[in-house]
Amino acid sequence: MRFALVGAGYWGPNLLRNLLLQKEITSVVVCDRDQARLEFIAERFPRVETTTSFESVLGDREVKAVLLATPISTHGTLGAQVLEAGKDLFVEKPLATSTVEAETLVRLARANGRVLMVGHTFEYSPPVLKTKEIIDRGELGQIYFVSMLRVNLGLHQRDASVIWDLVPHDFSILMHWLDESPSRISATARDCVQSGIPDVAFIHATFPSGVVANIEVAWLAPSKLRRTAVVGARKMLVYDDTENIEKLKIYDQGVRFSDPETFGEFQLSYRTGDIVSPRLPSAEPLRQEMEHFVSCVKTRATPRTDGESGLRIVRALEATQQSIESGRPVDLPAVSS
Repeated sequence: MRFALVGAGYWGPNLLRNLLLQKEITSVVVCDRDQARLEFIAERFPRVETTTSFESVLGDREVKAVLLATPISTHGTLGAQVLEAGKDLFVEKPLATSTVEAETLVRLARANGRVLMVGHTFEYSPPVLKTKEIIDRGELGQIYFVSMLRVNLGLHQRDASVIWDLVPHDFSILMHWLDESPSRISATARDCVQSGIPDVAFIHATFPSGVVANIEVAWLAPSKLRRTAVVGARKMLVYDDTENIEKLKIYDQGVRFSDPETFGEFQLSYRTGDIVSPRLPSAEPLRQEMEHFVSCVKTRATPRTDGESGLRIVRALEATQQSIESGRPVDLPAVSS
């Protein structure tokens, strides 16, 4: 199969590297407006073809699928052209910059019988998949709340805020784990460096099941932190993506409240048991993601992170933006995840 990559900037080469590892791929053409970037790509990946013409990619009948790694603001427009040209489409997160654009891409993919997949890479990550398995089998018990921290120094962007850059990761992980979308979002943010482009945000999400989640993201922090805590009725789990070996730890800890039998009686009992770090496979998430996309193009299967998945996350991002601008919580319509 012949694929095309549109966008050879920061993330494009990572997609290309993993795409070229797929044995089904016979040729790849890389498209970018910057000739210097194309020369860099040609030197690093001698097997690929390069072009500055997006129209030539759309007109290439041999190209079966296009990977879009362009600025977020272009996803809706360029993605629609790819689908209308009858090609399968992989879009880096987020799917689009608005619910309307995301709905259009989902509709076009369905109308043209095309595969539409979104690059929510963490849903192919071994620690995230293992956590999903642990939650689903009830090891943690009823989930009470989730606390997520994703901060570092950079990378500041000119066309997207920290909400649209980092929060898609956390929303995709949450919705994957909980099998539901938020019902209410309240958020606050601040633009510390570039006026009008928030670089730090605090988000509170409530889910229909009663689970509450707190998300903190920032491009302005002294160190890189990627830490998530999932607190359940039976056990607690910590996922630290910056750890080299023990990325997951399960804490057999909890609190039990006993109803008072007499007036004035109050009793809590605390349980502290083992801390277990489950073994995880060493697979690279991005390679797993590319393998899945190529397989879906070949077999016509629906991707795990399909257009509907991307649409749910765009809805949540849009609600987050609305809450920041209005200073009030935003209720989301009920949707199936």
